[in-house]
Amino acid sequence: MRADRLISLVLLLRHRGRMSASQLAAELEVSERTVLRDIDALSTSGFPVFAERGRHGGFELLPGFTTDLTGLTAEEATALMSADASASLGMGSAFASAMRKVAASLPDEQRRVATSVADRVLVRPEGWLRDPERDEYLDVVQRGVFLGRRLRLDYEGRSGTPSVRTVDPIGLVYAAGHWYLMATVDGDERTYRVSRIRRAELLDDDARRSPKVDLGALWDAGRRRFRSSRDTVSVRLRVRPDQLDHVAATAIRVDETSVPHDGWIELDALFGGVAHACSTVWMLGDDCELLGPADVRAAVFDRAQRMMTRHAPHVRANT
Repeated sequence: MRADRLISLVLLLRHRGRMSASQLAAELEVSERTVLRDIDALSTSGFPVFAERGRHGGFELLPGFTTDLTGLTAEEATALMSADASASLGMGSAFASAMRKVAASLPDEQRRVATSVADRVLVRPEGWLRDPERDEYLDVVQRGVFLGRRLRLDYEGRSGTPSVRTVDPIGLVYAAGHWYLMATVDGDERTYRVSRIRRAELLDDDARRSPKVDLGALWDAGRRRFRSSRDTVSVRLRVRPDQLDHVAATAIRVDETSVPHDGWIELDALFGGVAHACSTVWMLGDDCELLGPADVRAAVFDRAQRMMTRHAPHVRANT
């Protein structure tokens, strides 16, 4: 562990320049005394680390000191430095350490460009109002995937009734703000939303799975099967222009759009059933009108009537 820490210390100084003992201690999650011992060890080993005393002092490497490395292009380095998806898998500190090594390996100009971009890109799973789902058993599922061991899950499907199943994990997919476990049960492929797992147990048995996997291809095939299993419906909508992006993000497909004279947009959109289409109309409120088919429009109207009845003002009797 100390060797890794010494390397991380050198890479921090290479990447950021002068840093104080307290800053290094915070980054490396050790005490300042440990940092000072590590600095002494590096100096003894011939690394050109020197101390600058004073109010703005600290430790830094002699100008021109470089570490050998990777052959990354500027674009590849920028892409790596701007990514941080590993934090939600509990690997944030390892990812940060890896990025320090990447940054330290780059020529000065490439490092300047890559770190400048990274400083201006932030990815967060939470929105303004809604926090991300808390996947209580993601760490257990992750170990099963990484170690290649079977999992016993208590899983609550769409019906709301939990059931127990033993699965052979294939991989994890993060899509549309949710983590999904791709696995097999008795050789049949299954996909489980991790937030619906009510209990997960890592078993001692090795998972029965192929040593090679194309997770992207499996995910795409699963999406196609899911879509083909649903009774889709195509509807004609009339929406305000500022709601077009919302419809495009919600529908399976937007086929055709036109702009009538009144400034509203008419479009044909494909949805995963009548309920899916109606829920989109309800979310848009009076910024949208469902023009057809007649049975889907009638379903929206019937629900509107029930809502009006349910939310009618209460009339108090005179006393």
